Amino acid sequence: MKDYQKLSDIQADLTAGSINCVQLVEDYLQRIEKHQDLNAFLEVFAHDARARATVIDAKLKHGTAGRLAGMVIGIKDNIVYKDHKVSASSKILEGFQSLYSATVVERLLEEDAIIIGRLNCDEFAMGSSNRFSAYGAVKNPLDPSRVPGGSSGGSATAVAAGMCLASLGSDTGGSIRQPASFTGIYGFKPSYGRISRHGLIAFASSFDQIGPFAKSVDDIGLLYEVMAGADQYDNTVSQREVTPIKDISESGPKKIAYFRDVMESEHIDPAVRKQSEAVIEQLKAAGHTVEAVDFPLLDHMVPVYYILTTAEASSNLARYDGIHYGYRSENAHDLESTYKLSRTEGFGPEVKRRILLGTFVLSSGYYDAYYGKAQKVRRLVVEKTEALFKDYDFIFSPTTPHTAFPIAQEESDPTAAYLEDIFTVHANIAGLPSISVPMAEHDNGLPLGMQFTAAKYAEAELLSFVQTLVHN
Repeated sequence: MKDYQKLSDIQADLTAGSINCVQLVEDYLQRIEKHQDLNAFLEVFAHDARARATVIDAKLKHGTAGRLAGMVIGIKDNIVYKDHKVSASSKILEGFQSLYSATVVERLLEEDAIIIGRLNCDEFAMGSSNRFSAYGAVKNPLDPSRVPGGSSGGSATAVAAGMCLASLGSDTGGSIRQPASFTGIYGFKPSYGRISRHGLIAFASSFDQIGPFAKSVDDIGLLYEVMAGADQYDNTVSQREVTPIKDISESGPKKIAYFRDVMESEHIDPAVRKQSEAVIEQLKAAGHTVEAVDFPLLDHMVPVYYILTTAEASSNLARYDGIHYGYRSENAHDLESTYKLSRTEGFGPEVKRRILLGTFVLSSGYYDAYYGKAQKVRRLVVEKTEALFKDYDFIFSPTTPHTAFPIAQEESDPTAAYLEDIFTVHANIAGLPSISVPMAEHDNGLPLGMQFTAAKYAEAELLSFVQTLVHN
């Protein structure tokens, strides 16, 4: 069977009768079996996928199929699906089965997508390498000795290796865009509040956002349109209408800003800087205005992000106590030991580290010094970013400071790993839509994503612009 890159090609062949959904699912199941060593899937929903494929073939025959007919998709293991297991790649949710489906899952199924399995990730979406999973590291299909990025590494690997056409991830500080960059595909984080978080296992509730991975920007746009919009189960979702991407008329050249300090950062690989400068020249050659701007809060981004997200994580993860559901220590003998041992044995090292950090910044005597101050800086970031978008349409940067690094790479200082998010956290702090576009290649042969960020709720404008970039 063909190695399909986008849904329109699949649907053309479905219409022509040269393939059907049952054959399509079987082909993807074979690919998943072939690439088991990459450790992308924690569970394959083979029976479900085959059954749905049969139903959708009948719908196609009668002309009643939805917009996503032929779309085989994987979901990150922190998005719940009724009557299916979900673990956030953590031992503490061992054996847990969801009683309901996430809003995004329901909307995909309504449009006849086929969900083929749940995908490995960093435990509770905390990490930038996908090495912090209770079920082992995910490998990069382009070089299995390297990480695929995180936390949505399984979602990126599954798409990049052709094990599904698209996948869902979650992005708290870059967890969709960084893996997309490392694996050479598209990864899109919509504005905070554009897609419902109902059914997403929380890491940091004011940062988390669900978004898609795909090999085609058209598929990214379609999945965004299907999933976005108001939801009665999530009152943080915007009530504003979702603008279809096709309704955006091209208004000619754009004004694009990039942060001078990003391109001059000591953390950026020289080859990444060189490729980013080449993309800037391409944009200028295409008629766009691209200008360097100063953003003095850049050095505060990562500290603010980690103070606020760890604080929210320590609160959100208090519910995993060994009492209500999930893992319970066999060595517990009373209430206190049940709490202590279940959490000690159930959580991995990175999750424990972040819970401790979050509990510290929220503790008496430190709350104002850390958490309160970080919230004020976040407000400043939002205000200065909004002011910037009065003069510019988009912000450009490389997605990551370097390419995928070796799985075996030692990290003596955990805080050094937090700098993986240096170029991506801005969009989460300010709640902006941002996409990683596979536009370049490093001297080492690995892909490099280039990131474009737009004003809040300007998803349609951003995706329309990226379509013109890649289709021209």
